[in-house]
Amino acid sequence: MGTSNFFVTFILFLALLRLQSVYGNAELRALMEIKSSLDPENNYLFSWTNNGDLCSGTFEGIVCNEHNKVANISLQSKGLKGRISPAVAGLKCLSGLYLHYNSLTGEIPKEIANLTELTDLYLDVNNLSGSIPPEIGSMASLQVLQLGCNQLTGSIPAEIGFLKKLSVLALQYNGMIGQIPATLGNLGMLKRLDLSFNQLSGPIPIRLANLLLLEFLDVQNNTLSGVIPPALRRLNGGFHFENNPGLCGVGFSSLRVCTAWDDVRVEPIVPIINNTAPESMPRAANFHRHCNQTHCSNSSKLPRFGIVAGVITVTVTLIVVGCLSVFQYRRRKQKIGSSSDTFDDRISSEQAKEFSSRSASPLITLGYSKGWDPMIDGQNCNGFCEFLPGFKFNLEEVESATQHFSEVNLLGKSNFSAVYKGILKDGSIVAIKSVSVMSCKSEEAEFMRELSLLTSLKHENLVRLRGFCCSKGRGECFLIYDFASNGNLSQYLDVVDGSCPVLDWPTRLSIISGIAKGIGYLHSSEANKSGIVHQNISVEKILLDERFNPVILDSGLLKLLADDVVFSALKVSAALGYMAPEYITTGRFTEKSDMFAFGVIILQILSGKRKLSNSIRLAAESCRLGDFVDPNLKGTFSESEAAMLTKVALVCTHELPDYRPTMATVIQELTKASGNS
Repeated sequence: MGTSNFFVTFILFLALLRLQSVYGNAELRALMEIKSSLDPENNYLFSWTNNGDLCSGTFEGIVCNEHNKVANISLQSKGLKGRISPAVAGLKCLSGLYLHYNSLTGEIPKEIANLTELTDLYLDVNNLSGSIPPEIGSMASLQVLQLGCNQLTGSIPAEIGFLKKLSVLALQYNGMIGQIPATLGNLGMLKRLDLSFNQLSGPIPIRLANLLLLEFLDVQNNTLSGVIPPALRRLNGGFHFENNPGLCGVGFSSLRVCTAWDDVRVEPIVPIINNTAPESMPRAANFHRHCNQTHCSNSSKLPRFGIVAGVITVTVTLIVVGCLSVFQYRRRKQKIGSSSDTFDDRISSEQAKEFSSRSASPLITLGYSKGWDPMIDGQNCNGFCEFLPGFKFNLEEVESATQHFSEVNLLGKSNFSAVYKGILKDGSIVAIKSVSVMSCKSEEAEFMRELSLLTSLKHENLVRLRGFCCSKGRGECFLIYDFASNGNLSQYLDVVDGSCPVLDWPTRLSIISGIAKGIGYLHSSEANKSGIVHQNISVEKILLDERFNPVILDSGLLKLLADDVVFSALKVSAALGYMAPEYITTGRFTEKSDMFAFGVIILQILSGKRKLSNSIRLAAESCRLGDFVDPNLKGTFSESEAAMLTKVALVCTHELPDYRPTMATVIQELTKASGNS
């Protein structure tokens, strides 16, 4: 009898393994289909493999919930050029889909509506086309719908009015036509509605004005007509209606007064009872997710699953004592627990650290699951908010400043960030750097410590960091800097045929001196007791203000970023010749490695070249000024000053770090030279 029970237990164990494998592989298969569609040339998603563990942290951009189900896909700003696969519907516990700032094409698949647990859908700033599928109206959990800056056409589906939890709807910069659906007036949780830069016509529905939580409404640059509902006056600066000649009303600045010719009809009321959709509305009711359980159910597989579950239940009842220990052991191994389980109960502190290091990014998990936002009302700042008075910005301010991250305002883009030109409400011009949360340091306390350090850096030759915003919904952090109107120093090198103004000799001297002072401040105890090493100085990091004064960008930024992102940035620096030779053997950055990069920059400014050839270096070492000083100067430079700067550059780029001077010594030399001239 004992042998029989053991055999039954073993069969049950195999059945459980098989059942779990089937359901686990379903998500893996869905991800592989999504990969082939999003990234058909495998240029980015090479970490997604058929034999990988999708919840181990090795799948780029994937975050799982506590039940080892895919909860978030964060692939913003990754250069993806494919399409969105209908297979996304197979990720039944997905709560966040972040594919914005890519180059995706094709239509939005209607199957996406089967994701009824999805709260955040970010598909903005792509090249998506076609119409918005009306099936989206059945996504009962949806809170944020960002589809702006695409090539979408057709009318706005009236079914969107059934999304009773929706707080943000952004459709700006598309080709939407037709009228604004009156059903949008039923979105009682709506705070932000952006329909600007489309081809919408007709009136603004009166019911929109009656939405109590609405804070922002942008309908500018459409062909709307009729009377603007007076109740919208309460939005003040949050209401934008410009460039709609057909609109009229009273109490709005720059708005004409209505005449007898204006359309003053009231839109018909479309009844919605208890905020539920009529039976004729397309819906994904066949997919009920129960993501608080170990497995999400799928009604299309219920008959087969019911039989298997019934057999297993009976068997477990008969041999529960023998099976319990095995089952619990597997639960511990696979980290599948109830919402009341804690790491203290399950694993040691050392194991917890190991688990944390293997996860995709603890910071992004905090951002989505715990609402991490260090700037919210001074909360969750770990004591650092007191050092950041007036430093916090909210997402609305950032979006407004950049015209919702319009491509027109895009200044530059890298593997981990994008920079936009922006205008704040006070009229000041800023540069806003967007960084994926997954690129930031994983520990919130460490991140905040380094951020507070950045805010303390104040020098005339450093770009001033004015503010910070972290959006858990977008999965991005934003750094708001003063704007430098004359671009970066790289633009003024390799000047050909008047493509850019030629920097005269006094300006070049001033730029070199300013860079030296900025680096000297970082290295000194004024900035920090032990000084700060920039690590990534280059001509691209030297910006020029309206008076061509140099200001150094990204001072201390690498301290905010994850190690792999830092390494990626440094590979670019090495390729451009700024990397000190000792880094290869030591793997460490010091003040002397900054000095090496500074010496390279001096040679670039003197020669007017981005790429320093061997002939330029040989001419500099031989002090043959005429052979390497920028010919665009046409000889109008001081030979004595050029010789002094060449000497400084050569000693700064000495192969041995001990032979390089400190920046304080260089500044003294430059000051003495300017005093003698």
